[in-house]
Amino acid sequence: MWPSSQASKMLTVLLALIVLYCVAMDTMLFLRIRYYKIDVYDEIAEANATERAKGNLRSYESAVWVPCVVNPLCYPTVKALLVDHVNHYLYGPLSAAVDLGLRISHGVPFITPNMISFFHVFVALVGAKLLTCQSLTTRRIGIVLFQLRMFLDDLDGHVARERKNIKGEKSEVGTLGYWVDGVCDLIGVAAMVAGIVLYLRSNPPRRGYRNTPLSTLPYHQLKEINSSEDIEKEHAASEVGISYKTKVSFRRVVQVVGLFSGQMVISSIAWNRYIDAYQELLEGTAWDVTRRAAVFRSGVFFSATGMWRVVNPHSYLHLLSLAVFSDKTWGFLRAVHHTGFLCLVAAVVASEYYVVSMRRLLGDPS
Repeated sequence: MWPSSQASKMLTVLLALIVLYCVAMDTMLFLRIRYYKIDVYDEIAEANATERAKGNLRSYESAVWVPCVVNPLCYPTVKALLVDHVNHYLYGPLSAAVDLGLRISHGVPFITPNMISFFHVFVALVGAKLLTCQSLTTRRIGIVLFQLRMFLDDLDGHVARERKNIKGEKSEVGTLGYWVDGVCDLIGVAAMVAGIVLYLRSNPPRRGYRNTPLSTLPYHQLKEINSSEDIEKEHAASEVGISYKTKVSFRRVVQVVGLFSGQMVISSIAWNRYIDAYQELLEGTAWDVTRRAAVFRSGVFFSATGMWRVVNPHSYLHLLSLAVFSDKTWGFLRAVHHTGFLCLVAAVVASEYYVVSMRRLLGDPS
């Protein structure tokens, strides 16, 4: 087992590399959208002689060496621009590579996307059980299982799109697969939250009071100091210098976790709403294709979708996973259980304003 300091340094370096990779991929995605063809707007790209003369709107497939079957930049769609960075740039290509290697989509017809969804629910339930354990190593294994669940969530979507010959991310609202995937995701997230709550119930966080006279502590906190383990004495002969560590009540744990869970619910509802709204505006057939192409390629739209790449429910789960893995679960939950709502409100207000502005810009077809 590595020393904790060495493990922390390695984790920090790994996270820094992932952040740099995602920033680089975002930059390349923006350039890809601006200067290469996009399938849904091909008719405009072919007809636009001015853009062709500038050298823009070329075929992206002919300009890159990474095959489109595993390249997350090849088929940009509205939903792809709202998917979180880890799923889009890591799990997405990995699921495509696994599917290519195992030939699930075209060589193993009895494995359906719904079967994959049901299996990742089982993985989540096992992971939730591990999250309740005392051992940090065991809880870390549980987090690895939850990341496997998120990868399988990507894989079931990839297999479904491959079998329907759909290129790029797209939500098929109302289909059986859409609802099965949503329910399985909900069960997986609920299992993770339940595992964390049960762990915090058995191992309540501590609130510390350093160099605080006993007479100044609130009565309800004095009642919680009920064993010698709850009091650390730096000077046995004096009350001065004592560090009191009181347990956080389970009610407080439920409150904080509940507020975080509420953020995830709001994030999920809003994220799906804007996927549907942007798909209807930019990938629907009722709107002027020239204007749709211009909006899709604009930096404003890229920024608007970029907000949801950060505050969508999958990003919340990745951050929570990192907190549990680092044994900072309670600190993370306390840090975001109020401030996270501010970020969500800002994202929703900005998105609503932008949807209204897009409708005016594109022109109401009715």
